[in-house]
Amino acid sequence: MLTPRRRARQFVVQALYQSQLNTDTSAVEIAKNIRENEYFSKADGELFTQIFFGAYDNRRECMQQIRPLLDRKENDLNPVERAVLLMAYYELAAMPETPYPVIINEAIEITKTFGGTDGYKFVNGILDKLVGLLRPNDPPRR
Repeated sequence: MLTPRRRARQFVVQALYQSQLNTDTSAVEIAKNIRENEYFSKADGELFTQIFFGAYDNRRECMQQIRPLLDRKENDLNPVERAVLLMAYYELAAMPETPYPVIINEAIEITKTFGGTDGYKFVNGILDKLVGLLRPNDPPRR
């Protein structure tokens, strides 16, 4: 069973994915379309709003921090992986109340659901590096 927070994060990834494919559609319109999904009522709507608009509004800055950690050109990133990385980056940077192992685990599970076969390994590697940059004072993950 999916928790409301996991559902919210899944919808964030779907919204960020849509924003990559529909560059002429505003974030407000994308969020409105996502909220019309029959399962959105089971999601944490506040968390969706906070992460989606935060990641969307700061996507260029987020990618500036992520880009040096990539093992491939940014244009070669799978859109699902990019959406998951943006979501997780924003949450790591802007929501210190959420433990980073939770953020990484959620990102891995969502990548397993929507991404390619081994995409979750790539996402995990990038997020492990980001934690050192964004949360250097947090205890290491076990």
